Amino acid sequence: MRTTALIEKGKDGQYTIYTPDMQSTIIGTGDTVPEAKADFENTIKEVLETYEETGEPIPEELKNITFEYKYDLPSFLSCYNYLNMTKLADRAGINPSLMRQYKRGQYVSEKQASKIQEAVHKIGRELLAMRLV
Repeated sequence: MRTTALIEKGKDGQYTIYTPDMQSTIIGTGDTVPEAKADFENTIKEVLETYEETGEPIPEELKNITFEYKYDLPSFLSCYNYLNMTKLADRAGINPSLMRQYKRGQYVSEKQASKIQEAVHKIGRELLAMRLV
């Protein structure tokens, strides 16, 4: 089963990953997105091991589970910190200082988030199309 795992940066600077569409609660936390992902994956492993150890049947939603990770903007920008904020802001048509505020956790409207997402996807398509010689 494929489900969503949301990655969010908390006010305390910690990253949390959780599954909002599942009955089973799976959560991971960490100081960085990779640490939170590792904790999240460990939680999944421990949950499945517990079902195996107790002999209880594994819920259908946990069988062959895979995740589509979705990020809030601060988590995405932190995880992919090699992206140049000024250049990304330019590609998205957003003021660079506003982009830096988004990275720090300022509220981003759905319209602005959509512009940033489209700019990132366009960069991804360009990268997929290029070839080194």
